[in-house]
Amino acid sequence: QVQLVESGGGLVQPGGSLRLSCIASGSIFSINAMGWYRQAPGKQRELVATITSGGTTNYADSVKGRFTISRGSARNTVYLQMNSLKPEDTAVYYCNAETRIYYWGRGTLVTVSS
Repeated sequence: QVQLVESGGGLVQPGGSLRLSCIASGSIFSINAMGWYRQAPGKQRELVATITSGGTTNYADSVKGRFTISRGSARNTVYLQMNSLKPEDTAVYYCNAETRIYYWGRGTLVTVSS
């Protein structure tokens, strides 16, 4: 089993930046990829960005050029650097770990508002 804990959410003004962190524990050797998803009120959960164990990244078109996903040197941590935030980025952001099954964190709320 894998446990995921997110941190770093909060309230930020449009154009601002936030950095989300996710720490994995448990069977981290079984993780093939990690990523971030988000769910805005009244909407379905959607992919934001993923990174494989080999370092290959993938981004949603809506965040390309603004968000950067990276992994820590210990390989059990994944970050999401979010720049040039927009009100439409407001959502609960969930960390995800892919093994034979998917694991999810509890989420961290990001609110972009003036």
